Amino acid sequence: MSEIVFNPKILGGKPVIKGTRISVDFILELLSSGMSVDDIIREYPHLKRQDILAALNYAAKAIKKEEIISPLK
Repeated sequence: MSEIVFNPKILGGKPVIKGTRISVDFILELLSSGMSVDDIIREYPHLKRQDILAALNYAAKAIKKEEIISPLK
């Protein structure tokens, strides 16, 4: 099972895939640039499909907790 961890000594405490220096935001950037999960795994063979899904799950949970404030009109 993949795990997202935080360590102040790794990337300033950003959420990363356990055992790597690959951050959740980096994975999201790769996906948003058009790379597929398979593309990412080919480029970063130490990552597994479940790592990428864990990053997406983390991001979904994080944004779910955000409060959206509508600008005044």
